Amino acid sequence: MITTSDEALRADIRRLGNQLGDALVRQHGPELLDLVEEVRALGKSSRRGGSTEAAAQLDHRLADLEIDEVIPLVRAFTTYFYLANVAEQVHRIDQLGIDELGLAATIDRVLEAGVEPDVLAEVLQRLEMRPVFTAHPTEAARRSILTKTARLAEMIEQRLGAADSDLTLVDRRTAELIDQIWQTDELRLEKPNPVEEARSALYYLVQIASEVMPALSERVALEMTRLGVVAGKSPIRFGSWVGGDRDGNPGVTPETTLETLLLQHDRGIRHLIGLIERLADELSVSERLAPISDEMRASLESDREALPEVWQREGRRTAAEPYRLECSYIRARLVNTNRRLQQGLPHVDGRDYAHPAELIADLDLMADSLSRARGELIAHGAVSRMRRAVETFGFQMATLDVREHASKHREAVTELFALVGVDYGAMTDDQRSDVLSAELQGSRPLSGLTTTLSEQADHTLGAFHSIREAQELYGDQVIESYIISMTESPADVLETAVLAREAGLIDLRRGIARIGLVPLVETIADLRGAGQLLETLFADPAYRQILELRGNSQEVVLGYSDSNKEGGITTSQWEIYKAQRSMRNAAERHGIHLRLFHGRGGTIGRGGGPTHAAILAQPFGTVDGELKVTEQGEVISEKYGHPAIAARNLELALSAVLESSLLHRRSRKPMETLDRWTEAMDFFSAEAYSSYREFVKHPSLVPYFLTSTPVEELGRLNLGSRPSRRPGGVGGIEDLRAIPWVFGWTQTRQIVPGWFGVGTGIRAARKAGFGDVLDEMAREWGFFQTFLSNVEMTLAKTDLEIAGRYVASLVAEEHRGLLDLIRAECELATEEILALRHQPDLLGDLPLLKRTLGVRDVYLDPISYLQVSLLARSRDGEVGDDLDRALLLTVNGIAAGMRNTG
Repeated sequence: MITTSDEALRADIRRLGNQLGDALVRQHGPELLDLVEEVRALGKSSRRGGSTEAAAQLDHRLADLEIDEVIPLVRAFTTYFYLANVAEQVHRIDQLGIDELGLAATIDRVLEAGVEPDVLAEVLQRLEMRPVFTAHPTEAARRSILTKTARLAEMIEQRLGAADSDLTLVDRRTAELIDQIWQTDELRLEKPNPVEEARSALYYLVQIASEVMPALSERVALEMTRLGVVAGKSPIRFGSWVGGDRDGNPGVTPETTLETLLLQHDRGIRHLIGLIERLADELSVSERLAPISDEMRASLESDREALPEVWQREGRRTAAEPYRLECSYIRARLVNTNRRLQQGLPHVDGRDYAHPAELIADLDLMADSLSRARGELIAHGAVSRMRRAVETFGFQMATLDVREHASKHREAVTELFALVGVDYGAMTDDQRSDVLSAELQGSRPLSGLTTTLSEQADHTLGAFHSIREAQELYGDQVIESYIISMTESPADVLETAVLAREAGLIDLRRGIARIGLVPLVETIADLRGAGQLLETLFADPAYRQILELRGNSQEVVLGYSDSNKEGGITTSQWEIYKAQRSMRNAAERHGIHLRLFHGRGGTIGRGGGPTHAAILAQPFGTVDGELKVTEQGEVISEKYGHPAIAARNLELALSAVLESSLLHRRSRKPMETLDRWTEAMDFFSAEAYSSYREFVKHPSLVPYFLTSTPVEELGRLNLGSRPSRRPGGVGGIEDLRAIPWVFGWTQTRQIVPGWFGVGTGIRAARKAGFGDVLDEMAREWGFFQTFLSNVEMTLAKTDLEIAGRYVASLVAEEHRGLLDLIRAECELATEEILALRHQPDLLGDLPLLKRTLGVRDVYLDPISYLQVSLLARSRDGEVGDDLDRALLLTVNGIAAGMRNTG
């Protein structure tokens, strides 16, 4: 009898494994199943028994396989991971109950703390947690697979609550899904384009809008009423970079951005049409029983004039049901709005909507009328549910951000100034800032209708014109932020402002600032200078006027990925922490509200990890009502692919933002404690940084990384539309993007970005006399606790025995010694982490997770062995479509087993 959730999970995985075995026999005969079982048994003996003989047998057995045997074998193990991942996801729902981390408990703590009413009102007016979906290519599984695994999750849930008589039907449908997965090609035939990536993001957004937010929004609204202050807007909204992220992606053009927004509006408005149809079904209120307000009656009469065809069709049927009639008018306006946008027709007052606010006004009119006739519960129920949907998703589902590299702006501005006789390229940064500031306060345009620029400069300026066109068509809310990658100086931000002025997005003489300019600080040096960057910008008269026009609010993106690649995990995360403090202080001095946008990835090395803990671990006063965070690649399907898990993740993130904003406005520790911790962290970080930089500057690193990992094969996997290397690079690690940097280390189980330098840094800090301080930090400091926990998780997934196979087979002998450095640092990091966490072994306090990872290793090892062999064959000159296919399938399999790609 199953008595624990762990046992239930194991039972489900065993059953799914048996059904997979049946599928293998159906599809390929018993020979494949026999091979899978033989390889699995050898892997288990090798892994759990530490048998070198079993490992040698496994190696020998796999080496004897032909490619046509390798492909189904790899697919079998990969499919097992798909099934196991789904089962784990479903059973995780049992552990998602409301607890001390949930919104209700957070509000209890806020009420107990007695937060001042004015602070409460101020924070709730701007409270917003915004996940921002990106197209960064780290999701290895195709959406065709993900939709089937989502359906499989439903089958597992049905089985958990099914009567015995229904089990046969559920198992039959499960078997069918496994066959569908088996007969679906895991590999993309070609790279997706940005609009296809937008469709993929919309798949999740529509699911969230339909299956998650209705109940979650209502529960959040009810909980918030306990605070006695009405929130100013929907506290959960969504953003997207898909179709707007131009940095390094030549496929994102002005036309792409406009096409993406058109697609978003089509999905968003069609979603609202479905909601208003359901609302009409609910609002059967009869005017004979509940009179309507005068304002409602006047509105209906006006609607009848504007939309006579609706009155002719619905008037007689709904004559005594005015709210249903009003819903019919709203539906017609939504249909007309979508038609207008799709066909490029002009807006007609009364017949379509120019802005979601007009729809909200119609809903408010109905709610007010209902409330006056003893229909408060209906107004605050059905109508409010519809209103919250409009507030959360608008017509566009997600607010689009646009991003471009700072160097592209400089090139364009240099060309524009050359047109008026200014040698901008010869100036220093300070001189540039002065010239740009003066230009922003002037009235002359730098370009006109007859201006001719280079193709690249025209492409850059075209982004701003497309933003202007989009805002004219849809409203300013569709694109709020323009993000400047690799911001190094105030001139980088002011250059963007000048380009925005050329497109009519900024005009200080007319009081116009339709777009927020958002620096992205992502190198160690730029993080260290982030506070001064804001100080200088806030003191600039032109930029200060832009801020005033935008409500004295400044958004900044914190770049986890590139800072980690450059400085290692310790220095990256510590400098991000300190940058937030310095920017907070600068914003407070100038009376500016700071909104931080955390550009996190899926893996620990790119800022990943539990979102709730990460938010609560930020410096006091830096989360002030608003927070944005990127959701990338496989994280999107992991966190939002199942409605219950999506709801829980969103609630936890919102709870953390609320708690940080209200209960962590000031330090919980005395300044002398913070100073002591800062001194220890500075020393630890400096030593870790030195160790990491010595490693990445090692003369063997480039050949070691490029040969020991499948990073060069990444481009053939067709994960995303963006190239894996920065344009114009020479092929070294410097121009390799942070995602493939992490991808390569993760595939080979080395996972260097998640822990390298940590052991050296902690050991050096202990020797320097910081041992007691480190222990204190591990007990009492949320930032340090979260850091240690994340590093421990990465170390637990690291397997340098497997990595050694890659090195021995693929790396030239003169470069293999680098693995010894990696192994020594890994052992040191493990030793120091265990000492600080007072545990005998990694994940000692998480036995279920530890066992789960151990089981996965048994199935991962054969795929890794095969990947090494296939890489060797490919690099020895063997060619063939089947070889390529087999190799890329191993990449998919390891990604599924590790549950991380990049």
